[in-house]
Amino acid sequence: MVRCRVVILALFGCLSSYGQIGGNATYQFLNLMSSPRQASLGGKTITNIDYDVSQGLYNPAAINPEMDHQLALNFANYLGDISYGTAAYAFTIDRRVQTFHIGVQFVNYGKFDGYDNAGIPTNEFSASESALSLGYARRLGRSDFYGGAAVKIITSKLEQYNSIGLASDVGLVYINEDLDFNLAIAFRNLGVQLKTYAGLQEHLPFEITLGLSQKLENVPIRWHLTFENLQQWPLGAPSPARVETDLEGNQTDEQVSFANKALRHVIFGAELFPDRGFNLRIGYSFRRAEELRILEQRNFSGLSFGFGIKLNNLRLSFTHARFAAASNTSFFGMQLQL
Repeated sequence: MVRCRVVILALFGCLSSYGQIGGNATYQFLNLMSSPRQASLGGKTITNIDYDVSQGLYNPAAINPEMDHQLALNFANYLGDISYGTAAYAFTIDRRVQTFHIGVQFVNYGKFDGYDNAGIPTNEFSASESALSLGYARRLGRSDFYGGAAVKIITSKLEQYNSIGLASDVGLVYINEDLDFNLAIAFRNLGVQLKTYAGLQEHLPFEITLGLSQKLENVPIRWHLTFENLQQWPLGAPSPARVETDLEGNQTDEQVSFANKALRHVIFGAELFPDRGFNLRIGYSFRRAEELRILEQRNFSGLSFGFGIKLNNLRLSFTHARFAAASNTSFFGMQLQL
């Protein structure tokens, strides 16, 4: 009996929100943003080297002693009422051993009605995925470089099909304290399926991300510049929905310029008052903006903005991200100093 698996696969592709590459690998949820703060800065920032324990989910090299005994819980009512969230905790053994990090990512696609080939209703079914990670980072000798790695156990259930995967993330960070400048690179989701859904081995969503950030000297702003999906060129491809037809019926495909293809790798973010008890954040993803824009209509796809508040040992964060005219999402988070 064939269930309505097409619905799941469609949601699975949409969940990544990257129409050009979303269907090339399984476990796409692994590359979703790790926290409201990261989401508000464009979605894939890897250069926050501070108290933000959720950052260790995306770049293990960001794990540091300032995260000691920080617990973060983040939740988003994602596209199509999909529930997505993360949790993270870090603890420092001592100055020599330094800091370990534990993280969880989960996504619940909800309930679906099943149908057979004849369209006759069958049983209701569900779909969900999760990943448990353990990470560690330390300074490399007496240099200004810090390296980190994380191992992830991935479980996925799509209707009656189950899959288990094993992956790792590796990161490297350079910190210049004199200039308050960070440079980071992360190699994400290096791994393999240990158990396939139905005998077909699929790739994991491997991604290379490069990031730069700096706090301005005389202005309370830290800017972030991120280059995503460096393992693939080009990201841009002509969209079938943007084919132009003239009066004679001749069709012309969309032309994607070199500059457009290059910009799709770029994410920009800025955080106002990054060291204060209240801060504002804004980000812009050029790829999300280009792939989800509507012709001749301004819908601000790719834009995200949010804020953070510190109340004693508690930090609260909120982010609103624009995807398309008919689909936006809000991300809530809290971090507690235990």
